Amino acid sequence: MQILITGATGFIGQHLVAALSTEHQLTVISRRRDKAERLFAEQVQVRRLDELNNLDAFDVIINLAGEPIADRYWTTRHKERIAQSRWLLTEALQQKLAVSQPRPRLWLNASAIGFYGQSDANGVNEYSPVAQPDFAHQVCQRWEQLATMAAEHQCRVCLLRLGIVLGKEGGVLQRLLPLYRLGLGSQLGSGKQFISWIAIDDVIAAIQFLLTRHECHGAYNLTTPYPVSQLDFSRQLARSVQRPHWLWTPAWLLRLLLGERAALLINGPAVYPQRLQEAGFTFAFPELSQALHHVLGGAPVTGRTESGPSSANSRD
Repeated sequence: MQILITGATGFIGQHLVAALSTEHQLTVISRRRDKAERLFAEQVQVRRLDELNNLDAFDVIINLAGEPIADRYWTTRHKERIAQSRWLLTEALQQKLAVSQPRPRLWLNASAIGFYGQSDANGVNEYSPVAQPDFAHQVCQRWEQLATMAAEHQCRVCLLRLGIVLGKEGGVLQRLLPLYRLGLGSQLGSGKQFISWIAIDDVIAAIQFLLTRHECHGAYNLTTPYPVSQLDFSRQLARSVQRPHWLWTPAWLLRLLLGERAALLINGPAVYPQRLQEAGFTFAFPELSQALHHVLGGAPVTGRTESGPSSANSRD
């Protein structure tokens, strides 16, 4: 297949290019052509979006691009940058889709479990209502609305609501590991909030799964069937690097230091991948201890294993 990817130079994008380039023809959209060409060498063709008049040449669009949401303080200006980096590019792609003939058959669009807003629910899935809309929800909701417009052009649309992605070369572990190796792992707030995570290997496998399942469309939570509390996550990560775990950071201090962005750390429901499992996807790394062992240098699991039903998968 001919596949167009935005956001390919990011953490998930780099893994996705490595996985897809052996079987498909990839074109990467990047404003920094030199960086993309340096990263991918001969694996992909690098273009700027303004070099494309339409999307005729592509079978699939994978839209991952967006300003990182948790890296900087949420000033009004930065919140606008976070939102517009997602919305404007998606709008531009939709305009090119509208004048394409023939048109791509599939549109995969990144989103996040922040779509569900702030919630103390025991568990949510793709059928759950949004509890308390917040900034993250607003960004994701509009992004998904824009992506879903592709369906008006007979394009199958899948929305990838990503949880916290675990991988050694990037994402949250790249920021946490230096602290935990110094013995600075910490309980955040009550520690009872959930961490809905997924291994990078399973993210890529889920995307490949949705590429070929023509009956799949709509929103899919890319999270493990077994989320854990923040305290459990922190303790397991400390144990995996053989360091003590004794610190506690109160919620008020996080709010003081991080402002509105602290909600990402101290609020979090357990998010389950009900629709992904209903479609028949299986996880290679469903358990946190297994995933950390793999990511931090342990022996990889042989083959893909059934994750088994989660006790909360049927919760609405």
